[in-house]
Amino acid sequence: MRSNFVRQLARLDEMLLQMCSLCEQAIDGAVDALLTGSATKAKLAVEAEKKTNTMEAEIESLCLKLLLLQQPVASDLRKISTALKMITDLERIGDQCADIAAIITTTDVEAGIHSINIDNMADIITGMVTDSIKSFVDRDYDLAEEVIQRDLQVDKIFEDIKQEIVKNIITDPHKCDYAFDMIMLTKYLERIGDHAQNIGEWAKYSITGIHTSTEP
Repeated sequence: MRSNFVRQLARLDEMLLQMCSLCEQAIDGAVDALLTGSATKAKLAVEAEKKTNTMEAEIESLCLKLLLLQQPVASDLRKISTALKMITDLERIGDQCADIAAIITTTDVEAGIHSINIDNMADIITGMVTDSIKSFVDRDYDLAEEVIQRDLQVDKIFEDIKQEIVKNIITDPHKCDYAFDMIMLTKYLERIGDHAQNIGEWAKYSITGIHTSTEP
């Protein structure tokens, strides 16, 4: 009985890694669309987002089966409950990518896109998403903490981008609509970093049983 439970816990890790991979694909598609103005790339992001929704439902179903049909010890219970929290953030990452794709398909954002540091921001958040799930699967506290700290870099880039956009508006007031779109798009990327940070916090909780938001 226990051996079957252990196998299903291992399956849970595999499914989380699969969902993480889909999020990476969604981010790549969204960012490629943003950098190139490609509607095709935007479509890839939307397709990946739809698959993340399916994976969320499958993982949730597995977790509920483990909780209802098995008798998990405290550490296993913490792992399963943590996974349920993490898939919510992963699903929202997919949603953010789909939001970016929706803007790309209705707006011309290609001109001047390389004047801001979006590609570097995207590299950081993709690594954060990957490593946040890896820290959970590998029970790597230090990696989870590193992911959390990387969000400071994302926040700094977002602030720099906003400042550059403001300067562009001052130089050319006709760019106001474009500037609004760019702020929205980069805010979505910044939010992906926040979700990866959340996953890192939950990964730490799965190891220690203490979540930052609940510490005195």
